[in-house]
Amino acid sequence: MADAKVIPFDDDRSRSGAGRRRGTLPGGGRDRTPPQGGPAPVSALPGGQVPEGAAEAAGGPSQDAGEASVSGWDRRIAGGLAFLRRRLTGDYEVDEFGYDKELTDQVLMSMLRPLADKYFRVEVKGIENIPSDGGALIVANHSGTLPLDGLMLQVAVHDNHPAERHLRLLAADLVFMLPVVNELARKAGHTLACAEDAERLLQSGEVVGVMPEGFKGIGKPFGERYKLQRFGRGGFVSTALRAGVPIVPCSIVGAEEIYPMIGNSKTLARVLGVPYFPITPTFPWLGPLGAVPLPTKWTIQFGEPIPTDGYPPEAAEDPMLMFNLTDQVREQIQHTLYKLLVQRRSVFF
Repeated sequence: MADAKVIPFDDDRSRSGAGRRRGTLPGGGRDRTPPQGGPAPVSALPGGQVPEGAAEAAGGPSQDAGEASVSGWDRRIAGGLAFLRRRLTGDYEVDEFGYDKELTDQVLMSMLRPLADKYFRVEVKGIENIPSDGGALIVANHSGTLPLDGLMLQVAVHDNHPAERHLRLLAADLVFMLPVVNELARKAGHTLACAEDAERLLQSGEVVGVMPEGFKGIGKPFGERYKLQRFGRGGFVSTALRAGVPIVPCSIVGAEEIYPMIGNSKTLARVLGVPYFPITPTFPWLGPLGAVPLPTKWTIQFGEPIPTDGYPPEAAEDPMLMFNLTDQVREQIQHTLYKLLVQRRSVFF
């Protein structure tokens, strides 16, 4: 049988009345008689200080903190073993798109979080513009040569929103053609950038993210940084209108400088079957080391949502309305980008 837990002396306060301490004499003095069956009191030093080690010897805060630390590690280890057991036995759930919430929360987000918090030091503004429940479409600029901005956006939404909402990104076909990357993208909640999948996610109450610039955005040269490319034909607006969800413009500053793209080898791109083959000051000259992104300081700002639930059902087929709403979203993102760049003191600090 486990030993009974020793109750610290301070716990007697709750049994002796509010504000009254055990052993206090009527004249304001202190009764130093040892409690029956307990250890002798520790003499206080001048100024009310307690000798070093006395609190630990009496089973004080240090012991409690140690016990809490041990129990915390016990819980982590138990949770990790339970997670591994479910992985090995297949006792876990994924949705119709392949999204594995448990794997995303416990593994993928834990791997991305240090990159967002410590390396890029992402600062998030306007998170209150994302609704606490129900569907919403986040539309963001795209940049950085490699699509790290989408991953950092996913971490920013989950870790900063009071409801810890998960962002379901719409990704290009190429993502789902790459081995390993395809599986990880599905597990993390990403899906193909098509209107049907996006509408189903929005109608089920998910927060969906789209970057309409696509490869034109992440593959543009460094000289055109923070200049938005075309937003396509406005398909994301049509999807939001059909689902009746708000559109939340999002501006990301800092991603443009992680891989300054000074050239593009179109021949190698055709051979490899990729949209572009970037040449940066460090890649491919430094080999794998050149693929390490520069530690720029990021800012992600979510703008005022644009409601769509007030439009009639046939509005999704109105090309002029889609053009106007697309232009409104694009202009809001571009204006916020310029404002954040003016406020930025340094690329890295």
